[in-house]
This record gives sequence, C-alpha cells and structure tokens, in this order.
Amino acid sequence: MAATDILIGYAVSASIFYVIVSVSYRLLLHPLRKYPGPFIAKLSDAYEGYFAAARRLHLKTYQDHIKYGPIVRHGPNKLLFNSVTALRDIYQNDRVVKASIYRASQVQPDKYNVFNSRDKSIHRTKRRLVGQALSDHSLRQFEPTLLEEVDKFLNVLLRASKNSSPVNMTPTSRHLGLDAIGQLGFGYDLKMQSEEENRFLMNGLVLAGMRINTCMSFPLLIHLRLDLLASLIPNSIRTRLLAVVEKMIATRLAQPVDAKHDLLSFIVPKLETDFKDVKKGDLWPEAVFFFGAGGDTTATAMAGAFFYLSRNLDCYEKLAAEVRSTFASADEIRSGRQLASCRYLRACIDEALRMSSPVSATPWREKDPKDEQSQPLVIDGQTIPQGTLVGVNIYSLHHNEEYFPNPFKYQPGRWLVEDHNAKAAFNPFSTGPRVCAGKSLAYTELSLVLAKTLWYFDFEPAPGQLGKIGEGTRGRTDGRGRKDEFQLYDIFGSYHDGPYLVFRSRAQYHQELDTNGFN
Repeated sequence: MAATDILIGYAVSASIFYVIVSVSYRLLLHPLRKYPGPFIAKLSDAYEGYFAAARRLHLKTYQDHIKYGPIVRHGPNKLLFNSVTALRDIYQNDRVVKASIYRASQVQPDKYNVFNSRDKSIHRTKRRLVGQALSDHSLRQFEPTLLEEVDKFLNVLLRASKNSSPVNMTPTSRHLGLDAIGQLGFGYDLKMQSEEENRFLMNGLVLAGMRINTCMSFPLLIHLRLDLLASLIPNSIRTRLLAVVEKMIATRLAQPVDAKHDLLSFIVPKLETDFKDVKKGDLWPEAVFFFGAGGDTTATAMAGAFFYLSRNLDCYEKLAAEVRSTFASADEIRSGRQLASCRYLRACIDEALRMSSPVSATPWREKDPKDEQSQPLVIDGQTIPQGTLVGVNIYSLHHNEEYFPNPFKYQPGRWLVEDHNAKAAFNPFSTGPRVCAGKSLAYTELSLVLAKTLWYFDFEPAPGQLGKIGEGTRGRTDGRGRKDEFQLYDIFGSYHDGPYLVFRSRAQYHQELDTNGFN
C-alpha cells in the first residue's frame, strides 16, 4: 500500500512539475510570447475549444481583434491576423499548407479528400477531378436539373402563400441545397423538399460540423475519435447519414458511368476505388465531403440573403425592380447573359456573403514541413516560427472597418463602386490554390433562387415574435447584441434559424405558376 502511495505521489508531483514548466515556457520563453492575446489562450487550446463548443468562436475572435489588435495569439501556437496583406501572404503562398488539425475532418484516418488533403500534389489531382464537375461548362449541362429543384422550392413558397403561413427559410433553403447537391453529386433525388424521410440528414451534418470544429480548435480531442464512438451507438444519426451517402453512391454505381451528368461521372473513371465496398476506395472521402459541404454552405448564404432583404426595404425594392424589368417571363430567368447583367442582384448576394459567410471560421495554415528554403516565413511583416499555425478569420476580416465602413450595415451598393480594398478583403470562398471549387455553383443557385422568387412573390418578415427569429438581441455582450445581424452559429460551417417570412404571390403571375404545374 505504501509503495502505491509513493507512486501516486510521484505521478502527482511530476504532473504538477510539468504544468509549471509548460506554463512558464508558454508565458516567458515561447517564440510567440510577445504577441497580445487572451491569457488563457497563451496557455491552452482549450480557449478556442470552449468557444467552438459554444458555437461562437467567430464572434469571440472578432471581439479579441477589437481588444488586442490586428495580430492576436489565439492559442499556444496560433497567430490570428486581420488584414488583406496577411490574407495574401498566407493563402497565396506556396510555402504553407493546411494545418495538421484538419485531420479532424477525415472520415477515415488514412483517407483524404479535396478539402483536407495537405499534400499539394494530391490536392491538385483531386481538385482537377472535382473541378471538372463544377466547371462552367458542366454547370450549364446541369442547369435543367437545378431549375427543377428551384421550381420545387417555389412550390413550397406557393403553398405557404395561399394561407399566409410563415416559412422558416433555414430548413427550406437547406432542403433545396441538399436536394441539388444530391443530384449534382450522385444523380440521386433525396426528395427533401417534398418528403420527410431524409430530413434527419440536416441534424447529422450539424452534429458532424460541431464535432469537427471543436476538435480542430482543441486538437487533443482528435485522439479521442469521437466520430468512431458515435458510430458504436446503434442507429446513430452519424451511421444513418453515412448509410444514405453509401446508398446514393451504390445506386449510382449500378448505372452506366455516363448515365447522368454528375460528380461521379467525372471521378469514377479516374479514382482507384473498390466498387464492392465503396468505403474502402478513394471515392468515399470525396463523396462524404462533397455532400456535406456542397449543400449546406449555399443554404446559409440563401437564408442570409432573405434575412437582409426582408429587413432592408430600399434594397428589397431596388432588387425586385431590377429583376422584374430585366426579364419578360420566368422562363427567361436562367444562367446566362441576362442573369449576369443583374448587377444589383450580384451585389445583394455578395453583401449577404460578406455579412453572413457560410464559413465564418479561421482556415488555419502552417509552414510546409517539406519547405527547404533558408529564408524565414514572413506574414504581414512578422517572422513566423516553425510549428506556428497562422490564419485570417473570415468573419473578422469581413467586419473590419478598414475595408468595410459601417460593417454591420447591409449595403449592397458598396459592391457597385470600384473599391479595391473591399474586393481584396472579400473572402467567402477562400483564395489561392484552395479557392472553393463550388463558387460558380453557389452564385448560380443563389441568383436563380432570388430572381425567380422575386419574379413570383413579394415577401416580408412574419408578424409577431416569429418574425424576430434570426435576429440578435439588444443588450447582449457575447457578440449577439446586434438586432439587424443574421445570427450564425459557428460549427465548422454555420448553423442558423430563420428568418420566418410570409410570401404573397404576385396576382398577375398566379396563373403562370399554376400553368407550370405548381399547386
């Protein structure tokens, strides 16, 4: 017994000694000790981990920049920047790679997708394949299917308009986004806009995003493999989500490769995959990422645009006038020269993307371990020690007054003037070699939805308390005190609720809606 007590005593003493040495080093000797930041963040990644779990890391990051300045130490080995110079130096730099913490997003430890692959050659190969499915030429071929999904969205609005039922634009937009990506990715109709069966997928994606975001912010959690623990629960939401993705792939693989114009038709012939067990091949990680990222991100931008337009009447009226004067009929509203000529429509979308970016987090990078240059890595004039994670928080940059005066005001007009600072700081799709491959798809889908909605309907916030869902609450000090800001919850991507809107069909076009098969 005495020997056991002695061993326990040694263990406790060693632990205390380790903590004292570690704390002393991180505060007094660490290469990043000169940079300002929250005291706890200098000692532990638990600082970011806590706010990630609270789903407001983006808000806390913005507050820390206001308090400490444009360069903030946000973890023992993390430096945050808030400048266009840093944006260029980090994300358009061949000497940096994605941070190792992105392994938290791997579905399987040894499998990488276009998003989390750190090796540049692997990323280039995967990006080339995915890019073919998302090229402008490819999207033109996919447009008829996308328009069918948008028409289903309009059908939801029409049914609600007949008895003035409020519509929650968060699930409505997400149903559309996931249905569209199911078709583009796998030629598979999830029918989320019309049926309940697969709607649990939304909650599955939210939980997955929360886990990834918290683990990336507090990397010690990565070793716990919370995703595998979740898989051990019978009929868990994660298991059911992955089963749906597997079903979509298997159903599509049972057809000829060229049977449909979708992602699989491009990548299946090029990837080494086991068609008997898709989870063992290179196709699996690409499919899981494509499905999750492709549908939800566009839905956030869509809900944000509806929120801001419904609360800024001058912007709403100007956009409605542009759409209704540009086109002679709804059939003319399709991607092409006429839709591209709607400059105010694009400005409204860009302003919604700025204020409510689908990804509001910090894309972390670090010096490439394979970099053999003798010169130090310099970011915004700062020499970066080896092993340091660097990044620019998207939410903070998009609300930096230096680039966006009155940053919490929805002002689409700011995108109609030549403002090089604003354009340089606008980063909803990332930049450099890692720029989002789905950028064109997002703009096409958002443009079609907003234009066709305003052609057929007028809308406004729902009456009473329901119409306030999605707003901030005056008096709060946690970053959610701005009433006119659409509230996002940082979960790797973004979660949100609302706005609740009431739609009224434009009387003279009601017959046209019925003629097109809506009821």
